[in-house]
Amino acid sequence: MPKESTRPEHVAIIMDGNGRWAQMRGRPRLFGHAAGARRVKEIVRACPDLGVRYLTIFAFSTENWKRTQTEVAGLMRLFKRYIRREAQALFEENVRVRFIGDRVRLEPALVDLMDGLELMTAGNSGTNLTIALNYGGRDEVTRAARRLAHDVAMGKLDPREVSDETFPRYLDTHVLPDPDLVIRTSGEARISNFLLWQSAYAEYEFIDTLWPDFSPEVFAQVIGRFGQRERRFGAVMA
Repeated sequence: MPKESTRPEHVAIIMDGNGRWAQMRGRPRLFGHAAGARRVKEIVRACPDLGVRYLTIFAFSTENWKRTQTEVAGLMRLFKRYIRREAQALFEENVRVRFIGDRVRLEPALVDLMDGLELMTAGNSGTNLTIALNYGGRDEVTRAARRLAHDVAMGKLDPREVSDETFPRYLDTHVLPDPDLVIRTSGEARISNFLLWQSAYAEYEFIDTLWPDFSPEVFAQVIGRFGQRERRFGAVMA
């Protein structure tokens, strides 16, 4: 049974509400996404003091391609600009960055920046920041099953060895612990195809705050509430 803790080691966040935040101010949706990107920087910096070693953020889903071409193109430019602007600071602040998701559909220039940031921060030992980009939980499980099936077909894995312990080795998150806490901002109460396998026993918190307003102070409050929960992992506590 996983060890119970009063603070979550791994927090995953569905960053929702950028578009509504911008529209409430009479601005285009991309204005909200830019504000949301700036908020990420503050939340990453807040992690060490809150005892959060792993932070995973949902930046762009496999379903987000359904948005307007203008918004998608703007988001891709924003991702590239974020990496270019923040790479040195992330390195100097000892943050290790990883990306999860299917990179095949992403433009080569963006993938090169992602690869470069991962390599640049590979030796860092502070906060582990994982950015889910062109990510979907079902897509991840499908790709993992495909890799597992290939290993079975090649004789590298005995089918009898396939279990809930071996399968996660094929997931994008195979080097990460499962999330203890999943937060969704903006008042929506759904998980939106995010970390489906990994969040089986995660605690969830759905809050009304829009992502650009999700300050380190709000983050600390959510972390504090987590410490009041009794995590059973399917067992009955005495």
